[in-house]
Amino acid sequence: MKHIEQAELELSEPPTDPNRIGDIAEHYAITYLWDSGYNVYKNCGCTGPVDLVAMTPEGKIILVDVKSLHGGKLGGRTDEQKRLGVQFLRFNSTTRKMKFVEHKK
Repeated sequence: MKHIEQAELELSEPPTDPNRIGDIAEHYAITYLWDSGYNVYKNCGCTGPVDLVAMTPEGKIILVDVKSLHGGKLGGRTDEQKRLGVQFLRFNSTTRKMKFVEHKK
């Protein structure tokens, strides 16, 4: 079998389209949660209070809404998200880091 050399990839400018950033954030969130030991189930629609459902190995369910950090501000949870106990998982598009947000009680 012929050896194929891996091409060097040049990263283009970071995306600025909010929809593209949101798509990237959700994919990073999935791999972040997998790396943290969760099973992850994705909302197949583009609307709703939850982007992902994460389940621990022990069976604990966490409802997750992935939020991209824009200009240092993060929007608040809706009343429905508060009622459901949805957790925000913040994505920083500059550093590509994920972090769960501590919600005020």
